[in-house]
Amino acid sequence: MRSVFEWNIGSRVLTLGKRTLIMGVVNVTPDSFSDAGQFLDPEKAFAQALHLFDEGADIIDIGGESTRPGAKVSGSGPTKKGEPPKIVSEKEELERVLPVIQRIKQERPKAVISIDTYKANVARAAVEAGAEIVNDVSAFRWDSKMAKTVADLKCGAVLMHMRGRPDEWRTQPPVPDVVVLVKRELRDWADAATMAGVKRERIVLDPGLGFGKNFEENYPLLRRFDELHQLRYPLLAGASRKSFVGRMLARNGHDAPVGERLYGTLATETVLILKGAHVIRTHDVRACIDAARVADVVA
Repeated sequence: MRSVFEWNIGSRVLTLGKRTLIMGVVNVTPDSFSDAGQFLDPEKAFAQALHLFDEGADIIDIGGESTRPGAKVSGSGPTKKGEPPKIVSEKEELERVLPVIQRIKQERPKAVISIDTYKANVARAAVEAGAEIVNDVSAFRWDSKMAKTVADLKCGAVLMHMRGRPDEWRTQPPVPDVVVLVKRELRDWADAATMAGVKRERIVLDPGLGFGKNFEENYPLLRRFDELHQLRYPLLAGASRKSFVGRMLARNGHDAPVGERLYGTLATETVLILKGAHVIRTHDVRACIDAARVADVVA
């Protein structure tokens, strides 16, 4: 039985734990590994967002910068003396995401929108445009202003675990116990966020499957996902179409391509729900909802 939480996202409260909430993904980028830039055009991204809401998504997560493996983004720890250049500027990221957020809120005023960004200024502008959740893959570590910004905005937050930068993922050294590492670092980063003023009831944690983990390190995270409940926060998980799923589906020595990972994704998402995930982030909303309805009966 999952613990039930009330997730305060600023203007309202979402109940987590009574059923699995589904977060649909819209990448307004030219280089996402999962959709190859299909939704870079704001009109196409807007249409996709409405499509996912119509399929039953509870939340739509909109991102304007890819953090796929190999992408070059700034920072690998707390920012002290400025940041290296970003592959996508704040201006460009805002030009990608703001029109989509604004259109969604005009069409669906009650829609719950998450902004997938690690930049404080992008987070602020997106929330002011109507987003209610900031989903930060760096857990507030790549922009020293992010924690205070989120605290001031009083929005919801997702803090994700990541080892190193995307361009370093393939070369990360193995760790003795990845689950212990993820628990310890997520606890530390959540504590840092609350110390900066982000209320505990606004925070959801994500172990970052595929983010800075070697292929083999994702499997113990799946198997022992329920140990993360020791952190006493609601949990979000995203396995949709990821490389480690493709590796599990390998045939004739070749990983399954992105377009052939749906069934493996659904199996992985079902495991996560049975292990107590409160929110699943996915590209395939309708299929995930059907899987979640079955898994929720016994979760």
